Amino acid sequence: MISRRHFISILFASCFAIISWLNFVPHAIAMGGKLPTVNKLAPEFTLPTNTGDGSISLADFRGQWVVLYFYPQDFTSGCTIEARRFQQDLPKYIEKNTQIIGVSADDVDSHAEFCDSEGLKFPLLADTKGEVSKAYGSWLGFSVRHSFIIDPQGVLRETFVGVNPSIHSQEVLARLEQLQASS
Repeated sequence: MISRRHFISILFASCFAIISWLNFVPHAIAMGGKLPTVNKLAPEFTLPTNTGDGSISLADFRGQWVVLYFYPQDFTSGCTIEARRFQQDLPKYIEKNTQIIGVSADDVDSHAEFCDSEGLKFPLLADTKGEVSKAYGSWLGFSVRHSFIIDPQGVLRETFVGVNPSIHSQEVLARLEQLQASS
């Protein structure tokens, strides 16, 4: 028989493995297919939003940089941390002519509640069928934590996978500065 301590160790290791797999899913096995190609036009989309505008399209932001980030679910710990960090850094993004857009499979009502509870001032888009998440290689039955930097002409310039929500906004800002300096 397995001792209780051995069972708990196995259980803990299994949970850790599953959590690690969910956070660092290689793009090759994402049910949405492969990640879009850097330096090519980013996949176009139109999705409902929690803001009063009804829906948002990528084309609405031509002439502006876009940080498009996918996340699993409103009100979960990692997703809340990531959203708070983007909100905290929002003035820096605005200075860089950059729009933050979050996407998950949650509906518009959930996004509205999440924005209200966290004081988020950027749009969250409702990809309830996962179609946009699939187009960006970020779908496993829920949106996987991936982020993309898209330039003012709609060209994908950077992809982030295996995102650490606590430091991700700072990573994106640093890369955005590099990209803007070289464009």
